[in-house]
Amino acid sequence: MAEKSGADILVQCLVDLGVEVVFGYPGGAVLPIYDALYNHPTIRHVLVRHEQGATHMAEGYARSTGKPGVVLVTSGPGATNAVTGITDALMDSIPMIVITGQVPTQLIGTDAFQEADTIGITRHCTKHNYLVKDPGKLAGIIHEAFHIATTGRPGPVVIDIPKNVQIATAPYARPEFKVHASYHPQTRADAATIDAAVEMLAAAERPVFYTGGGVINSGPQASALLRELAALTGAPVTSTLMGLGAFPASSDQWLGMLGMHGTYEANWAMNQADLILCVGARFDDRVTGRLDAFAPNSKKIHIDIDRSSINKIVDVDVAIVADVASALDDIIALWKQRDHRHADLAEWWARIAGWRAKKSLDYAENGVEIMPQRAIADLYKACNATGKDVIITTEVGQHQMWAAQHFGFEAPNKWLTSGGLGTMGYGFPAAIGAQMGNPDSVTICIAGDASIQMNIQEMGTASQYRLPVKIFILNNEYMGMVRQWQELTYESRYSNSYSDSLPDFVKLGEAYGWTGIRIEGPQELEAGIRQMLDTDGPVIVDCRVAKLSNCFPMIPSGAAHTDMLLDPNQIAGVMSDEAKALV
Repeated sequence: MAEKSGADILVQCLVDLGVEVVFGYPGGAVLPIYDALYNHPTIRHVLVRHEQGATHMAEGYARSTGKPGVVLVTSGPGATNAVTGITDALMDSIPMIVITGQVPTQLIGTDAFQEADTIGITRHCTKHNYLVKDPGKLAGIIHEAFHIATTGRPGPVVIDIPKNVQIATAPYARPEFKVHASYHPQTRADAATIDAAVEMLAAAERPVFYTGGGVINSGPQASALLRELAALTGAPVTSTLMGLGAFPASSDQWLGMLGMHGTYEANWAMNQADLILCVGARFDDRVTGRLDAFAPNSKKIHIDIDRSSINKIVDVDVAIVADVASALDDIIALWKQRDHRHADLAEWWARIAGWRAKKSLDYAENGVEIMPQRAIADLYKACNATGKDVIITTEVGQHQMWAAQHFGFEAPNKWLTSGGLGTMGYGFPAAIGAQMGNPDSVTICIAGDASIQMNIQEMGTASQYRLPVKIFILNNEYMGMVRQWQELTYESRYSNSYSDSLPDFVKLGEAYGWTGIRIEGPQELEAGIRQMLDTDGPVIVDCRVAKLSNCFPMIPSGAAHTDMLLDPNQIAGVMSDEAKALV
C-alpha cells in the first residue's frame, strides 16, 4: 500500500465517499489539507466569508440534495465559529461532516496559538466527534463518521485533526465496511407495533396524521408512502414547520401547518382527534402548547427512528422505532393485506370544514402598505408561473412564519428553514448551499431586515461562484418577532427591537455586483417580483412591508390549542410570568 500524508488520506477518503463540494475557510492548522485540495479535479471547494456560513451552506446543500454536507475549518476561532451551525444541524437532524484543524498533538493542552478544546466544546452539539492522533486510523474514522452522520437519525459529526497528523504519513487502502461495535440504529419496525397501528387506524373515527421533518429526512420514498397512506385512510394531514412539502399543500386532505403559528383547523383537529399518527415528529413545545391540554382524548402512535424521542415529551400508546419509509411501507402492506376500507369520515371532515371556515390565514389590506402576507402570496404565485423548480430558504422570525403559512409546498426538499435552534443567519448561506447542489433551480431566501444581516457577507461567496441566488427581504425595520412578543407580553415596550441604522440594501447589493431592487408599495409588488425572477444573476430585493404587522394566528405561550388567537383584537391583559418564561 502506498504511503500518503494524513491530508492526502483525508482528501482521498472524501473522493471515495463521493464528496463533490466542501465549504470552508483556510487557516494555519488546516494548510496541509488545503494544499492537498489545490487544483483537485473532482472536489470543488467553496470559500466562505465566515465559518458559520460554511455550516449553514453545508446544511442547505444536504437538505436539498440528500447528500451529506462537508465543512472544513481551522482550529480555535474557526471551529468555535462553526458551533452554531453544528448545533443547528443537530437540532434539525441534518447529515453534516465538519473537519476541523487542531494544533499539533504535542501542543494540545498548552493553550497554544489558536487552540481550543474542539472535542469538549462540540461533545454536546454533535452526534459524535473524534480527535485523530494517528494517521493510520484516519481513513477508518472518516468512513465511520460519514456512516454515523447519514444513518439512523442524521446529524453532524466533527473530526478534529491535529496539524502534525495531517503531515505524517501512513499506508492507505480504502477501508472495508465494518459493523460498528455499539452503533446499531433500528430501521425496521417490530411486527407487533405495525399490527397495532393498523388496527387503531382502521378503528379511528377522528384520525389525523401529524408529520414532521423525519418524513423528509427519510427520503423521497417516505413522502410518497405518506401520500399513499393518507389516500387509503382518508385522514387529514398536518405538519410541523420542518415537515412542509412532505404532503402536497394543494391536497384537500391538507390542513396546513400546526403549532404556535399554525392554522385554526390543524390545531383544532389535533385537539379533537381520537387518533394521532405522529410520523417523524417529536412533539416539540411549539407544537404541543400546554402539555396537559394537548390532544387530551386521543390515542397516539409515534413513528420515529430515534428511540429517545419516543415518550420523551408526550406519552404514546404505540411506539414504532423505525425508519419512516420502512414503517409506512409495512403499515400500507398490512392495511392492504387485511383489506381495510376507507373509513367513513364524513362527520369528522364536516367538523374540519367548520374550522376551515374561520379562514385563519386571512389578513386585512389597506391599499397603501404592502402586507407581508401579500408579498409571500404574490411571490408564491409568481414562482409557480415560471414552471421552474424553486427552492425556498428562510431566515428566522415573522417572515419565516408568513412564508410557512402562505407559500404552498408540493414536494419535499424545497423548504429549508431553521426549526429547532431558530438560527438567525441560517437562510442566506443555506440558499447558497442549495444553489450549489441544484444549479438549475431557482433558489430564494425569504429574509427579514434584521436576520439577513447576520451573514450578509456571504454575498461575496455568491458573487465569486456566480450563484444566481435571490434574497427577498420583508423589511419592516424591526426585529419583527421580538417586537411582536414585546407588544403582546411587555405592553409594547420595544426594548432594542427597532433597527435604527439599516443599510441601503440596494446599494449594498450593487457593491457586491448584485442587482438591487426596491419595492415600496402594493402597486410595485408584482413587477418587482417578476424582475427578480427574470434576472439571471444574484438579486437582493428590499420589499418595504407594513411595519407593525403581527403574525397570526398564534397560540400564546403556555396556552392550549383551544386558546388560539386569530387577530390582535382578541389579546387582552398581560401574560403571566409563567407564560413569559415559555416565549
